[in-house]
Amino acid sequence: MRVCLMIEGQESVGWEDWVALAKACEERPVDALFRSDHYLSVMGQTDRGSLDALATISGLAAVTTRLRLGTLVSPATFRHPSVLAKNIVTADHISGGGRIELGMGAGWLEAEHAAYGFPFPPTGERFEILEEQVEIVCREWTEEKLDFDGAHYRVSGLNALPKPLSRPNLIIGGKAKPRGVALAARWADEYNLSMVGIEACREAVPAIREAWESAGRPQPVISLMTGGVVGSDRLDLLERAHRVAEIRGEDASDPEAYVRQLPDHWLVGTVPEVAEQLAEFEEAGVERLMLQYLPHQDLDGVELIGDLAAEWG
Repeated sequence: MRVCLMIEGQESVGWEDWVALAKACEERPVDALFRSDHYLSVMGQTDRGSLDALATISGLAAVTTRLRLGTLVSPATFRHPSVLAKNIVTADHISGGGRIELGMGAGWLEAEHAAYGFPFPPTGERFEILEEQVEIVCREWTEEKLDFDGAHYRVSGLNALPKPLSRPNLIIGGKAKPRGVALAARWADEYNLSMVGIEACREAVPAIREAWESAGRPQPVISLMTGGVVGSDRLDLLERAHRVAEIRGEDASDPEAYVRQLPDHWLVGTVPEVAEQLAEFEEAGVERLMLQYLPHQDLDGVELIGDLAAEWG
């Protein structure tokens, strides 16, 4: 089980915050630093801002040496696939190769699309756009003469240079619905189960593996992205939960009650307690954890997540 840090970048995470987070991860056995790809707060906070996700990854690639960097996930509605593929190749070259990951999704936050002027077609059409984007991005990374004529995009005789130094890890995820799993099995290297608990993982993992086998591809990495609160002891856990509540705009005047009502799929507890929870997920077939960490300026909490990674490893 590899432990990664997942930051909600649209909740006013500044550049100095990103550098501090990346350095904290590199100093500990944290496998990767992921960030969301949003332009507006997903918590409805209109006073919060966001740096661009792909520009952030490129910048961090230049100031880190070991840490893997990626998005969870980049919406198909934000960028043309050729631009997205070029962004990721650029980050790969800046990183020296082998450290960049790309999560791709259909997009869901309608408010940011309206505010920034991005089209937001119906769900089915957004998924069609995603399907075409995934194919174009993957083929631009590898093919020397790419022709693509789809309903949404056309590419003609393209040899997109330079190619990646090392093929970026492509992640597609969700809640293991058939259409998404089929798309992932055709193109992705990793399937990321998003915000689900242990029983859902146990049910989904065999279906994911079967889809890859049916597609004639090597078995994928199966990962989990979920929320969590990790403390050094019970009092520390309650204090950290209170900070999470402040960011989420929730009432934690009774911290014990707040912790009890956190989502069932979250990982909550001291480092040893969360390690025990991870053991169940590993037994279910999950190989990597992207732990959503909301109090991004609290580097002591990153150290605890590093302790979790060390204890697990």
